[in-house]
Order: sequence, then C-alpha cells, then structure tokens
Amino acid sequence: MALNKKSVDDFSAKGKRVLVRCDFNVPLKNGEITDETRINAALPTIKKLVADGGKVILCSHLGKVKEGPNEKESLAPVAKSLSEKLGKEVKFIADYNVTGQAATDAVAAMAEGDVILLQNTRFRMEEETKPAKAGEKFAEELADLCDDYVCDAFGSSHRAHASVSVVTKFVRAKGGNCAVGYLMQKEIDFLGNAVENPVRPFVAILGGAKVADKLNVIDNLLEKADTLIIGGGMAFTFLKAKGLEIGKSLVDDEKIDYCKEMMAKAEKLGKKLLLPVDTTIAAGFPDPIDNPDIAVSVVDSTAIPADMEGLDIGPKTAELYATEVKSAKTVVWNGPMGVFENPVLAKGTLSVAQALADADATTIIGGGDSAAAVNQMGLGDKMSHISTGGGASLEFLEGKELPGVYAADDK
Repeated sequence: MALNKKSVDDFSAKGKRVLVRCDFNVPLKNGEITDETRINAALPTIKKLVADGGKVILCSHLGKVKEGPNEKESLAPVAKSLSEKLGKEVKFIADYNVTGQAATDAVAAMAEGDVILLQNTRFRMEEETKPAKAGEKFAEELADLCDDYVCDAFGSSHRAHASVSVVTKFVRAKGGNCAVGYLMQKEIDFLGNAVENPVRPFVAILGGAKVADKLNVIDNLLEKADTLIIGGGMAFTFLKAKGLEIGKSLVDDEKIDYCKEMMAKAEKLGKKLLLPVDTTIAAGFPDPIDNPDIAVSVVDSTAIPADMEGLDIGPKTAELYATEVKSAKTVVWNGPMGVFENPVLAKGTLSVAQALADADATTIIGGGDSAAAVNQMGLGDKMSHISTGGGASLEFLEGKELPGVYAADDK
C-alpha cells in the first residue's frame, strides 16, 4: 500500500486557479470558533500556494447540515479566522449555492496570491449523495472554477463525496493536476507507511467504547503489529469472552465470538494480545461525566463484582502497558483507556499518553478521543504525529483505500 502521491511541491501553481478541499469542520459556539486546530493545520498548504502565485479557492463542509442551508453552519467565521492568520483578506462567498454566479464572478476577478473561501459544501445536497453519480453535476461545477485541485482534508478523505474525490475526474479530464496537500502527505507518511512498513517492535493500542467500531482494525493490526494492547470499554467484551465476570461494564454480547476468534488468531500468529489485569470500578457511570466526586476502587480483572462497572484500567495494567510501550519503536494509539473526561477516571489514559511521550519511538495518535486526550493532558507536542481524522484514520488502520487519497494523481 505504499502511497506515492503527487503533492503541492510537484507542480507550479503560478497563475493557476487551485481548488483546495480543506477540513474546516470546526466547533462553533454562538458563531465563534472554539478550537482552531483544523484551520491551523491547513495553513502550510495555503501559504505555499499563495507564495507560488496561485489563485487559491478554498472549500470545506461544516457540520452535518440536517435542515438545509443555515447561517449557524456557514463558513463565515472560518473566513474571518483565515484572514487574520494569513494577514490578508480571504474573500468569503456567502452564496448558499456554493458554485453559483457569485463564486464564478469572484474567481474571474482573482489576482495571483488571492484567496477566496466558498460556502459550506454540504449546503448542496449533492455533496454527499449516494450513488456518486448524483454528485457529479456539483463536482463538475467545482471543477469548472479551477485549473488544478488539491485535497488537504484528511478528516473527510474516507468519504467519496463530490468535493473530495468525484471532482478529480473532471479536473483530470481537462489536464489539471490532482494533488495532496502537506497535511494529507503527513497523514499518508505516518499512518499509511508506519502500518505498512513499521520499525519494529510495533505496538498498537486500541481503546474506546465499542468493539464493533474497531472490528476490522483489530483484525488488520493483529497481522501487522507485534503487540496489540486493548483498553477502554471494548476490553470488557474480551474479558467476558475469556469467561470472566464483568459486572455492569460495557459489553457487546454480539461480538463475544469475534473476540474469542481474535484471541485465538493472536496465539496462532505468535502475537501478544494484552488485556487489563486490574480495573478501576464504580457503582455506575459518572453523571455528569466530569463529576469528580465519583467513588472508585481497584480490583483484579478476575474479580469485578456483579453490581459494579469498570470505567478505567487499573495501575498494574497501566504499568504493564507502559512497559510494553517503552520497548517499542513504532506505536499507534486509537481510543482512550477509560472515561478520560472525568479527572478520577483519566489515570489510565494519562499513563499511556505519558508512556508514549517518554518512548524512543515513532508515536502516532489516530485522531478522535485519543487526540483530544493527549492535547488535554498537554502531551500533544511530544507525539510524532496526531492524526486530524478520527474515522479516516481508523479506516486507514484497517487497510482500506480512502477515496480522497486514491483520487490524487500518482507521482
């Protein structure tokens, strides 16, 4: 799966209209952006194209847009933030049609180095319509606005949407380049290539709530990794599959047989599959989730009482997992070890995060809650790479072909 894709460094944007699909799906509160991580992540690619003298046309979705176009999910606040960060006006095209006359006129008036931002691509229902053919008209309209196309939206790259992958067909048909931006390149280098060609020992850590979400990831990583560590809510399905009492802990009864199969597979392949040896338990899930007054105790994983719920790995498990990470040369982590949003139940996740921070290894955080956890704990800058796409990084770890990655030209 070695991916050798054309990047923004492989063509000249000078004088060209370049459409860049970004991931500006930022959290908003009362019209204000509460976390600008995704905007910051897009800046290197935008700055490179501006410096080259390109005419840069940015597009992205924001939110799920359940009730049609609306001001609450407009990209206007993103244009404001980008203007401040780039030190130049990023002209916002507020037209709900996205590719209508307002966009056409604005693009026609662009000078080299100008930047415009189109309206939320999901304001056009065709953006995510299935089958893909239904989105072809919108994709063609997007392609009509540009000469070249750059995908830098890793968080959306697992979706075969009009602005993510379908558009490349029309850009390529008129001789344009279809490349990846710096953010996408980094994700391909770390996530794709670390899993395919890891420096060993390779340790994979999976946590989070549900086994079902990570079925194929577990299977794929057992083939690739030397050690697979399981924590979080999904560990209890494995413990139950071993015949243990798990009390009121989260369990996916339909996946018991699958967990048995995976444990047998690990044994057959001679891989280590580590499960929690002790568990932090409480009478029930914290309400509210961050309630610091929750009473907890630690028991061996073989001795969880029937009326208690496991909510984090225990200290012995944390030490076991940290020791495994210390000897690794490549570590991929997706999913917290417990209810990390609660200060009392964050110890397991913190200890794993600290172990990665201290490790002499390439450390890759697979987006989502694990990314939130390491950033919240102030350890983000100690990791080799934090993925910007939860769902996309999971599918990459499964070994799936991501439409947004595969739609780019090969070098």
